[in-house]
Amino acid sequence: MKIVDMGTNENLFKPLPEHDTANELQRLISGSRVLRSSSPATASAATTARLHGFDLEDAPVLADLSMLPGQLVSARTIVPLQRAMIGATVLVLYENGDERRPIIIGVLQEQAPSRPLASPATTVEARVDDERLTLTAEREIVLRCGDSSITLTRAGKVIIKGKYILSRSAGYNKIKGAVIDIN
Repeated sequence: MKIVDMGTNENLFKPLPEHDTANELQRLISGSRVLRSSSPATASAATTARLHGFDLEDAPVLADLSMLPGQLVSARTIVPLQRAMIGATVLVLYENGDERRPIIIGVLQEQAPSRPLASPATTVEARVDDERLTLTAEREIVLRCGDSSITLTRAGKVIIKGKYILSRSAGYNKIKGAVIDIN
């Protein structure tokens, strides 16, 4: 236990010297600005990061920020982002130089992406020209309207469902199969 000698000549109840709290507050605020501006120059320059995904409110989440290695940071954006862009490199600025407040200003276009931008399960390809519409999917394609649907599967099955199915032809209407079951 440490014993402190208070002295007998000192008035323990003397008022503290008055400080100008407004000026002290201003000094602290300006001091914090000096600290921010003394951070690495990359806080005020454009930098890159990786789009890691989206949070529950669909705000973009960034990874691989040079100033915050190993951390995931929620960001704002001025460009539209899609889930297919997850994994892409984005260009980032920091609001007021604060590395915890990144703003995405663009998505870098890569000639040959080093990693896929979307998982194969979500990849859907659509090609359209004047003659043909081709939809391609890895597992299956489903066209649905109300109670009716047409499903194409990877195994080669074509499933047509509906309350009323009509097959009409002005020419030859052919039904062919290894086994044909009616009713």
